[in-house]
Amino acid sequence: MSSEPMEIHVIADATGDTAARVARAVQVQFTTHSVRIVRHPRIMTADGLRRVFETLEHRRGVAVYSTLVDEGLRELVTELCNTMHIPHADLLGPAMDALEAASGDRAERVPARAVGVDADYFKRIAAMEYAVKNDDGQFLEGLADADIVLIGVSRTGKTPLSMYLGYLGYKTANIPLVPGIAPPAELFAIDRNRIIGLTIDPQRLAAIRGRRVQAMGMGGGGGAGAAVAAGIGKGRIGRASLGKSKDGYSELARIYDELDEIGAIQRRLGCPVIDTTNVALEEAAGRVIELIDSRNTSSTARPTAPTPEDSP
Repeated sequence: MSSEPMEIHVIADATGDTAARVARAVQVQFTTHSVRIVRHPRIMTADGLRRVFETLEHRRGVAVYSTLVDEGLRELVTELCNTMHIPHADLLGPAMDALEAASGDRAERVPARAVGVDADYFKRIAAMEYAVKNDDGQFLEGLADADIVLIGVSRTGKTPLSMYLGYLGYKTANIPLVPGIAPPAELFAIDRNRIIGLTIDPQRLAAIRGRRVQAMGMGGGGGAGAAVAAGIGKGRIGRASLGKSKDGYSELARIYDELDEIGAIQRRLGCPVIDTTNVALEEAAGRVIELIDSRNTSSTARPTAPTPEDSP
């Protein structure tokens, strides 16, 4: 971490939420610096703007992000930043100018006008609620409503990936596949183009499971306690794991057999499989979305569920 802290001063005629979101997105690209975001909301007059800049005089490591609608205030921010040699990003002006050029109309330029909530917001909220409700195979009755269904063995990253996809607006269910336990019949009744399999390197999986058990203090023994300690104490896999020893869960040789068995089920379902070993959450989500989109696009007719002979 650098000893030179930085400040991003957000100047807005409303709450400053828009500029603050941009500032946070930029901030994460400067991991060696301490960055502080300072808001100056509801700036409606030149006097108010000048008072802000009085606090910035002779400061180092300062940048200004502005989202002001009033053209006179926009010009004054630029003038003050140039005079004080402060780097400045006008986040709203160029975007508004571009839309004026495209539309041939002049923006109304009403300060502090509420942005409102668009339909995508409600879609994301519904998708996140769906992901929580359908985590770990807990609500199979709602599987038909899923945009995406993730399947795989325990600790392949199904839950965090489904939650992130929910945040992106995709209703995502995840179902653990357990060796020796038939997958739920509901899985064979849905559109197979929505199903994505997850897998992971066996040695990586053994290490993850081993650390999970140790972190929970389960140094020995087995049964339900080991299953819960390994993070599998809920849903289908939690119920199936009761009575199994932790060695059966984390032993490398058995993990190879487990992945082979679950891989065969994934092949029966005809779903693509993503290897999540050392893959960032965002990258995994991007791969899932690409696969879902390409499978839906390539279908000339409405995709069908697996045929009866594929069913368990």
